[in-house]
Amino acid sequence: MGLVSTTLLAFSMSTDAFAASLCKGTCMQQPRFSTAIKTGLVFGVIEMISPLIGWLLGMGASQLVRDWDHWVIFTLLLLLGGRMVLAGLKPQAEDDDRCCGTSSSSTSWWLIVATAIATSLDAMAVGIGLAFMDVNIWLTALAIGLATTIMSTTGVMIGRKVGAVVGQRAEIVGGLILIGVGCITLYHHLMVQP
Repeated sequence: MGLVSTTLLAFSMSTDAFAASLCKGTCMQQPRFSTAIKTGLVFGVIEMISPLIGWLLGMGASQLVRDWDHWVIFTLLLLLGGRMVLAGLKPQAEDDDRCCGTSSSSTSWWLIVATAIATSLDAMAVGIGLAFMDVNIWLTALAIGLATTIMSTTGVMIGRKVGAVVGQRAEIVGGLILIGVGCITLYHHLMVQP
């Protein structure tokens, strides 16, 4: 994977966290920048660890499926991207409880950590797919973590102004990018094969 693919992957992985951060920003009473940074770091660190865990799991299986690994990558990214697009297409009313919860404790750090873990599961699945590719997993995970930190911090700060509507659109764009990366990976592999 080159720099462009890694950057696109990193930012597409951060769209779930961006959407969740926008929702959190709408629930917080005038969030401070320090709160936004802390929230961004929680999301970023967890999102950085997840692909590493997935990569370790995938490395164990990669030797077993080396001949059809491109199909594994394509299928994982297609499913994850499709899930993100569908989540972004849900009506806003269905997402309100998921974003804000129903009590004033919704801004607690435990809820933010739980949300960060939930939004990082797709990064773990992508990590599994990355085990079948020639990538520097450490740089890729760092890029995902950095992009997520930036996107989540930004999401909290603008959440009060634009709410989850932009978050839904960001999730759709992120899902389409993942599908595109999967298609490009499959295309390149099939074109290289004799």
